[in-house]
Amino acid sequence: MRPPRLIEVTEIPLDKIDTSNRLRPVSELAVKSLTQSIETQGLMSEIQVRKIKKSGKLRLIAGGHRVAAFRALGRDVIPAKIWDCTDDWADLAEIDDNLAHAELDFLEKAVFLARRKEVYENAYPETKQTSGKELAGKRWNAPDTMSVASFVTSTAEKMGVDERTVRRLVAAGKSLGPREIQELRDAPKGVSLSDLQEIAKCGSPTDRYDICRALGDGSAKSAKEVLSRKKSPGVAVKDPVEKAHGKICDAYARAPKEARRRFVDDHRDELLELLGLEVPTEQTETPETDAEILPFNSKRTG
Repeated sequence: MRPPRLIEVTEIPLDKIDTSNRLRPVSELAVKSLTQSIETQGLMSEIQVRKIKKSGKLRLIAGGHRVAAFRALGRDVIPAKIWDCTDDWADLAEIDDNLAHAELDFLEKAVFLARRKEVYENAYPETKQTSGKELAGKRWNAPDTMSVASFVTSTAEKMGVDERTVRRLVAAGKSLGPREIQELRDAPKGVSLSDLQEIAKCGSPTDRYDICRALGDGSAKSAKEVLSRKKSPGVAVKDPVEKAHGKICDAYARAPKEARRRFVDDHRDELLELLGLEVPTEQTETPETDAEILPFNSKRTG
């Protein structure tokens, strides 16, 4: 990959910056926070742009939120570093800027790392994994393989994480298309690393689409829940009332007759109310009265 060349550091008009085709959408909340910071402390670092030779346009490399914040403040120009560089270098710079400075969730990390692997191996073909004769040739005839770190090793060092985490995130990011990424970004609950791993393992595109759709509209809490529903429709997600009813019926069926009788007696009034029947009121005992004493007349004669 050809090394980049810094052309100059200067202020450039905001309306001259091409901000299309970004890997990550701008967060309104982040822009609002950054706007307040710029107002009080100023811009801490310049944005990065590249000059396109054929058109002379300035295309944004890093600093999308800073550009949006300056526009929100009504500014016309912004400090920038202007580079002459390759497409691969510009893509790596954008990705690494986000990985280093942005608070990314697992989904965004997976998307960025999958793209970083693609760009990195395109820029450094000698780092790609190979097999068969090509692998043997690299073992015995590869003076450059030690000069450039493998993608996983390089990325793990940059992010400060282990290589296993990098591999998991890359596998998840590679399995997602633009539509699935947007659906997961819209999910009311953040997508977990476990969810992304389940998506990456899906052998069926239909399963992957169903998971992304269900997580995106909030009809499922996890990828495993979606897959469980597909295997046993209606079992994975059960109405809580239906679930409680089943437990009561099961306990009543297994109880001996005397236990059932006691249960009904203890809950008689409530059961009658639930059935819409009138609950009998307890009758008070009437006090006993003295009986009238009648004289005894015998009909027997002397």
